[in-house]
Amino acid sequence: MSKPSFTLRTIIPRRAQRALETVLRALSLYMVPLGIVVLSLVALFSWDSHYTVHDDKILQLRVLPETGAPLTPAQALAALREKPALSFSDTKLSEAPRWFSFNTLAADGDVPVVEFPSRHSIKLACWDAVSLSPLGKSTRSQSEGAMSPVKSGFALALDNTPSQILCRGTFVGPARMTVLQWPADQLSRSVEQYHRKSGLLDGGMIVLTLFVLTTALINRQGLYVLFAGWLIMNLRVGALSAGWDTQWLGQVVPAEWLLLSRSVSIALYAIATLTLYQTLFRKDLARSRFVAPLQVMEWLCLPLLIAAFIMPYSMFLPLMWGVTGFGLLWMTMGLVSIILQSHTRVAFWFAASFAVTFVSGFAELISAALGMREVLGIVNSVTAALASSLLAALAVAEQMRLETEKRIAAQAELQHAYEAMPVGLFTLDVYGQFLSANPAVNKMLGMDVVPGRTRWKQFFADEVWRQLHDQVHSAADAELEIQNREASRRFLVRATLARNRIEGVLQDITEQAKATEQLLFMANNDPLTKIFNRRGIERMFDTAAVQLAGGKPLALAYLDLDRFKLINDLFGHNAGDEVLKQVCERISMMLAGGQQVGRVGGDEFVIVMPDTTIPLASLICRGIVDRISATPYRVGDKAFHVRGSIGLIEVSRGMPMKDAISTADRACREAKGGHSEGLVVYERNASAFFEREAELNLVARLAAPNATDGMFLEMQPIMSLKAPAESLNFEVLLRMRDPNGKIMPAGPIISAAEKSGRAGVIDRWVLASTLAWIAQNIESLSNTQFVCMNLSGASLNDESFVQDTFDVLARYVHVANKLCMEITESVALHDLDNTRRFIDQVRNFGVKVALDDFGAGYTSFSYLKELPADVLKIDGNFIVNINAHPANVAIVEAIVNLAANLGMKTIAEWAEDCATVETLADIGVDYVQGYAIARSMAPERLLSGQSSAAFIADDDVAKLVASLSSQRSLAA
Repeated sequence: MSKPSFTLRTIIPRRAQRALETVLRALSLYMVPLGIVVLSLVALFSWDSHYTVHDDKILQLRVLPETGAPLTPAQALAALREKPALSFSDTKLSEAPRWFSFNTLAADGDVPVVEFPSRHSIKLACWDAVSLSPLGKSTRSQSEGAMSPVKSGFALALDNTPSQILCRGTFVGPARMTVLQWPADQLSRSVEQYHRKSGLLDGGMIVLTLFVLTTALINRQGLYVLFAGWLIMNLRVGALSAGWDTQWLGQVVPAEWLLLSRSVSIALYAIATLTLYQTLFRKDLARSRFVAPLQVMEWLCLPLLIAAFIMPYSMFLPLMWGVTGFGLLWMTMGLVSIILQSHTRVAFWFAASFAVTFVSGFAELISAALGMREVLGIVNSVTAALASSLLAALAVAEQMRLETEKRIAAQAELQHAYEAMPVGLFTLDVYGQFLSANPAVNKMLGMDVVPGRTRWKQFFADEVWRQLHDQVHSAADAELEIQNREASRRFLVRATLARNRIEGVLQDITEQAKATEQLLFMANNDPLTKIFNRRGIERMFDTAAVQLAGGKPLALAYLDLDRFKLINDLFGHNAGDEVLKQVCERISMMLAGGQQVGRVGGDEFVIVMPDTTIPLASLICRGIVDRISATPYRVGDKAFHVRGSIGLIEVSRGMPMKDAISTADRACREAKGGHSEGLVVYERNASAFFEREAELNLVARLAAPNATDGMFLEMQPIMSLKAPAESLNFEVLLRMRDPNGKIMPAGPIISAAEKSGRAGVIDRWVLASTLAWIAQNIESLSNTQFVCMNLSGASLNDESFVQDTFDVLARYVHVANKLCMEITESVALHDLDNTRRFIDQVRNFGVKVALDDFGAGYTSFSYLKELPADVLKIDGNFIVNINAHPANVAIVEAIVNLAANLGMKTIAEWAEDCATVETLADIGVDYVQGYAIARSMAPERLLSGQSSAAFIADDDVAKLVASLSSQRSLAA
């Protein structure tokens, strides 16, 4: 039996381990660097320097430029007695030899040393002014006597400490002549400090340069190489400023190279700075006004470099100052502009680098003017060169960061384009195995391609792979049409051989392969709806007309959509086109056998029905009319109601098609007149004639003075789903008896009334009759909260009816609060201001307002806040068979939530079964209406119940309602 093994993981909790790792990471990542920075700042500003020097004395000197013939020491000494004593003297770029004399100070036991610190001194010789005996002389390459090069200048060791010394020196450049007397040990420490600073500058800059060069080689970035070169030139310019340019990597620069190296270093530094500046900010500068001056600077760079080789140093310096001053001015202005406009950190760091260089130079000028060695101990040529280089490095690093981010973004965009490309992109190895594939390939092939595991031959025949393989190896590019193994899809593949891989593009051309068949189809079919066009339907008619000779019947129908142009005008042709396609789908579903429909105009259609009798054709056309207008057409978030009119004729033998279409068109126009339920049939004794006659009689009856004779009301209960047994609410429905006593449906009555302009007469009668009945039975309606009454759109826009409504409400003001007027949503939106005004006025009487058929029309939630309605009556099309359509459940639930948030109640109509009522209760609908609760009934019967639930006949619905009531009781 093995012994259990113990590890740190079993002893230390995982959470504690993660906490420890977090602490250590924070210490290493933040505390260590921060501690180093803080300690370095404390050391720079608070601690004493190990290389601090003192006891150096500035000696007064008398200066005499040698402007003519060379002077002897005696002549020069005599002339110098006339000159004033100075602390320093500037040569002002003059290269003429200069004589100068000075008196040494008494030494305190130690042997003094005199230093001549000018870095521009080339040659120096000194004599004892009393005896005129030489003390020593030196150049940059050789020395004699007590004179030797020290730091950037020369030093004279005084053995006997002569009180007066005469010297003759040659200077090149903007030299400042000064003389310092040191104790020997202090000068040695000063020399040590000098070389330390030189080594610090060389070491720091060279290490930084090597790092940048290594980065450049790894990343293959030209900007890093450019920056590395700039760092070296910055090193040389900093060394020149400090007087350390006499050496390079610890080696002494030959004297004959010194002046030339200075000129060339300055010129190359200017060129590198400008090039780096242009590389970093080229895009930003391209949009500024600094392009032209900087282009001038670029043209001046090469002449400046040539001048560095051929011009004397004293002449080159003024030229260099002018050119670089001009360039620095425009570069600084460009940086300021970029910082102000784009706030880029690249420009900020580069500007900071410039600022450090300027501050350092200004500090040197101040220290020279005041006779001080350094204004601040830490602001000197070393720290300035290092700081400016580091700040420039930050600018380059920031630029590289931005470029890296852009490159990553570009790679992500390319990856996204690769994945989103609708054309298939793939890579295969030479054995036909997928190495990569974009989603388009997966979609075309019907499965996800797994790189390294999925093979080409899984989808295509072996012969296809051999063809592709041979073509890419025999030619630069391969292109062939292929089909999958099931031969159900066709593809075009283009491929090439690259890096021993097959890179290819796969395109599904199945539809193109059907192009010929499609062209033939389009010759006889409408390109939008895909049904027959005029040419196709004419061919169909000609074929069917031949059968007339054999005694077979032929019917032809002409269909025109009513007011379809409004959809195109209001919502655009795209919406209209979509509705047309849906209309054609509904028509085609009603046709059978050889019956065909063709589009002969924008919204006009011809239906050819061979071997179809007129009675059967009438039924089909009636079904088409009803189906077209039965439900709204959904286009995006909009819903459109469309109606159609049909003229149907029986084609006789020998009748040309144009005559048949013309005759059917006349019948259609008659149908569009609005008195035929959308269908007119031209046939003797056809039912359409009787229907039209009946409609005309109804119109005439409504137009008569006794239009309301035969009308009566029925009530349909509306049950509360929150408290089913506590309220008796209902809707008033209009009914009418014909002269024979038969009850007529309300639809034809309302339609005839609207067409004849008599809708207001009916609504007045319904309103007055309803309020009178409520007032008469008010004691029996104690549980009634509202009585719904539908108001037609024609009445709402009738000012006479509106005024009569107010008069009736004033007459029955004591029961008006029981009334709830239903306004159809589309009617309310037709004139929003008028609707809102009407609602505000009727609500003053206590009348409630419901928006009927909500969701069926051009529903826009934004108008709800404009209409102070009390109830939203959800369109029945969403309720019928709601459980079979999850989308309807979601829509109804959204309407319920919206109504609740707006403080409105909801009524769901057309509830026909128990399952529907249960779903509506779960969703949270407030009231329900429909056959599942009760059909419409006589007013007397309605008064027999105490609540709407009392009329439920279905046992399942009754049980459901009982459970709803018990749940409410438990909740209470």
